[in-house]
Amino acid sequence: MVSAAEQLAANLNFSALAKAEELKKRIWFTVGALLVYRLGTYIPLPGIDPAAWEQLFQTQSGGILGMFNMFSGGGIHRMAIFALNIMPYISASIIVQLLTTVSPTLEALKKEGEQGRKIMNQYTRYLTVVLAAFQSYGIAVGLQGSGNVVANPGLFFLISTTITLTGGTMFLMWLGEQITARGIGNGISLIILSGIVAELPSAIAGTLELGRQGAISTGLILVIIVMAVAVIAFIVFMERAQRRLLIQYPKRQVGNRMFEGQSSHLPLKLNTSGVIPPIFASSLLLLPTTVANFNAGSGPNWLTTITTLLGHGRPLFLVLYIALIIFFAFFYTAIVFNPTETADNLKKHGGFIPGIRPGERTAEYIDYVLSRITVIGALYLSIVCLIPEILISYAAVPFYFGGTSLLIVVSVTMDTVAQIQGYLLAHQYEGLIKRSKLRGRNR
Repeated sequence: MVSAAEQLAANLNFSALAKAEELKKRIWFTVGALLVYRLGTYIPLPGIDPAAWEQLFQTQSGGILGMFNMFSGGGIHRMAIFALNIMPYISASIIVQLLTTVSPTLEALKKEGEQGRKIMNQYTRYLTVVLAAFQSYGIAVGLQGSGNVVANPGLFFLISTTITLTGGTMFLMWLGEQITARGIGNGISLIILSGIVAELPSAIAGTLELGRQGAISTGLILVIIVMAVAVIAFIVFMERAQRRLLIQYPKRQVGNRMFEGQSSHLPLKLNTSGVIPPIFASSLLLLPTTVANFNAGSGPNWLTTITTLLGHGRPLFLVLYIALIIFFAFFYTAIVFNPTETADNLKKHGGFIPGIRPGERTAEYIDYVLSRITVIGALYLSIVCLIPEILISYAAVPFYFGGTSLLIVVSVTMDTVAQIQGYLLAHQYEGLIKRSKLRGRNR
């Protein structure tokens, strides 16, 4: 039988969106906040020679700078005040999550509910300031030592650049929190999404221009378009995939009334780790290339050999890429999902998995199931991330839209659509309640 929520979801349309005034205000606030972010990516750092930095960036675009430039929406390419983007905040969040598994104090805070979550968010903000200041100072030192990129090098440039970049990151962190609270949610994710999508039209136009000039065949462009659509459909299917464990609740008596036992489900996502594994794997593999480019070939011979072996499309690069994605998929899943804690919560509320003894046996069974679906999730991430590498290396495609960026775009878009549907459902429920009250008064 179809539930009331499913019936409302089936009846959602644009007329319902037009009547939801609160939702429209949230959408306009989100759009305005993202426009402010995009404007900030075009404000350059003071004291930088744009021509000299453009020349230097072209030599570094194959390393970590190229990947981070994609996340920042071209902010690093233009060396803007938002060049660091929101990446220090994401790194701080991951570090706090890692510390939660080894620190009893943080673990106790995590179990305190909303109040504990606020304290942990405050710790994350403090750590973001430290990481952003450290990375900003490193960028300032790197720019000052990169030839004629800085017009007036010195202590003033170091201090001003560090303060500017750190302030830009903190402003984006505040902006993301405002989008989450006053917009349609997922503020940090929407900032990253807007940065990636903003560079997409120019990249598509450049690829079509190469096709018009004959550098790329028309058939290859059509294959890329079809492949992109197929990969998007594959990502949507895998991101929605779940393994549902049946949870049974026994009969219970309240006073003189006997309530029947209820059944529910414990959903386990196929890809619990999200986009973290590809980001970590790409960062580690691109690090030797970035160091070698900054040394301009003057580094040791072993570094040159490693950089050559880890080139895009090389067998060693592909093997290590897959291995790191699989490793981080299992590692991050173990951090964000605790089978023992889940089993204890089920036992506390009287729930159990049919045929499995509550407590330790339930935790072992959940871990057993989670480990096996994580294998499928890790293989799915590997397939999606290997497609752009193959296109770059063997098809000579200058532009591709896949891997980490495609995972982020599809995942955040799905979450945003779910948020909007949730607001529309709440609005329709409010309308039903108001109409029922009016009918009651009339009677």
